[in-house]
Amino acid sequence: MTDIKTANKLFFEGTDMDRQAVEKIVSNSLNGADDGELFLEYRQSEGFSFDDGRLKSASFDTTTGFGLRAVSGEATGFAHASELNEQAINNAAETVKAVTKGHQGTVALAPAGANRSLYTDENPLQNIPFDAKVKTLGEIDAYARSRDSRVVQVSTSLAGSWQGIEIIRAGGERSGDIRPLVRLNVSVVVEQNGRRETGSHGMGGRTGYDFYLEEQTWQEAVDEALRQAVVNLDAVDAPAGEMDVIVGPGWPGIILHEAVGHGLEGDFNRKQTSVFSGLIGERVAAPGVTVVDDGTIPDRRGSLSVDDEGTASSSTTLIEDGILVGYMQDRQNARLMGVEPTGNGRRESFAHMPMPRMTNTYMLGGDKEPDEIISSVKKGLYTINFGGGQVDITSGKFVFSCTEAYLIEDGKLTAPVKGATLIGTGSEALKHVKAIGNDMALDSGIGTCGKAGQSVPVGVGQPTMLLGGLTVGGTAS
Repeated sequence: MTDIKTANKLFFEGTDMDRQAVEKIVSNSLNGADDGELFLEYRQSEGFSFDDGRLKSASFDTTTGFGLRAVSGEATGFAHASELNEQAINNAAETVKAVTKGHQGTVALAPAGANRSLYTDENPLQNIPFDAKVKTLGEIDAYARSRDSRVVQVSTSLAGSWQGIEIIRAGGERSGDIRPLVRLNVSVVVEQNGRRETGSHGMGGRTGYDFYLEEQTWQEAVDEALRQAVVNLDAVDAPAGEMDVIVGPGWPGIILHEAVGHGLEGDFNRKQTSVFSGLIGERVAAPGVTVVDDGTIPDRRGSLSVDDEGTASSSTTLIEDGILVGYMQDRQNARLMGVEPTGNGRRESFAHMPMPRMTNTYMLGGDKEPDEIISSVKKGLYTINFGGGQVDITSGKFVFSCTEAYLIEDGKLTAPVKGATLIGTGSEALKHVKAIGNDMALDSGIGTCGKAGQSVPVGVGQPTMLLGGLTVGGTAS
C-alpha cells in the first residue's frame, strides 16, 4: 500500500504502541459493524507572514492523534483523541461500540488502495532553512515595491505542511499516505489619486518549497498581483441586468466547484437534498459540457494517492456531454446507494469523520478559440477572477463576486469593471452554456473547500465558457 512503510515508522516503530494489540482493539470495536476504521495522523505545519517590510508572524506546529469510527447502517459511532497510545484507543473503542448493539452487520471488505504515490514523501518543512524562507519573503516585498511607485503595501505568506496517515481496518488491513502541501500568496495594494486597489495571486501544490521559492516563480506571482491591482485602478462601476457572461479559464472554475460540485456529492444525493438528486441519466447541462473530479493528477493541491478511508483516488466523470452520469462517493454513502466508492472520502483531520468531498473538479475543454468566443458577444461581461461566493446546495442558487472583469462591447474587451456579482442557479446556468473554449486550465493551486465545518485542499479548473442570460449584479447607477 502507498507509503505504508513510512507510516508504520511514524506510529509504531520507536513508540509504545504494539501493532498487533492495536489491530485487535480495532477488530473488536468493529464486531457487528458494517464498516469503520482507525485513522492515525501525524502532521507538521508552519506558516510565515511578511507585511510592511518585516516578518509579521512565524509559526510551527506538530499534531498527532487518532479517530476511531464504527458504521452501522446510517448510524456512526466516532471517537478521537490527540494522544496516541493503546489505552486511549481502547477507551475510544468502548464508545464507538454503542452503534453496533443489536446490529448484525458484516464488516465490508477493505478498499483495494493503491500501489502508487502521486507526490513526493519528502518533508518540505525540513529541506529549506528558516532563514532562507524569511529572506525570500523579504525579496518578494522589495521586488514588488520596486516594480511600481504606486505600490503602498505588500503582504506575502508562505505555508507548508507534512502529513502522515495510516488507516487500520478490522482484520489488520491497512493503508497509508504521506502528503506534503505548500502554498505561496502575494497581495499588493496600489494607490493613485487617493484611490486604492488590491491585487493578489497565489500558487501551491503537493511538492516541496523549491519551485515556489525560485526567483522567476515568485516574480511571476508578484507581477500578476500587481497587474490585477493596476487594472482595478481604472475600473468603472459594473452594469446590472441579464446579459451574456464569459467566464475565463482556470481559477473561475471555483463557480463550477461551488454551484455544481457540492450538489454532486453522494451524501446530499442519498438524502435527496441536492438539486441533482435522482437525475442520473438525465440532461442537466448543455451538450458539450463534461465535468470530472480527478484526484489522480500528480502534485496537484487536491490530489490524493488514497483518500482518508484508504480508497484509491480516481478520475470520476460526473456530467458527460450534458448528461448526469455519477456522483462523488465515500464508502458509507456508496454502500447505502448500492454503488462503488470513488475515492472521495475526505476529512480535515483525525478529529473529523470522513464524508464525500471534491478533489480536483473541472470542466473539459471544447473546440472554440477564446478570441472567437469573445468576438461573438455584442454586449456582455468577461470575468477572469473571483473572490467570495455563496451557494445553496438544495436549490443550487449562487452569488459570486468578481475581482477582475471587463465589459464586452461589439465583440471586444473594453473597460474593466468593479463591483460585479454573478447570480444564478448552477444547474440552470450549465444548461445555457453557448460555447466552450479549447483552453482548459487548472487553477494555480490555492483552493480550500469548506463543508460541515471541515476544510480540505482542492483544485478547480475550466476552459473559457460563454453563459447566456446570466444575471449580473452591478454598482452602476
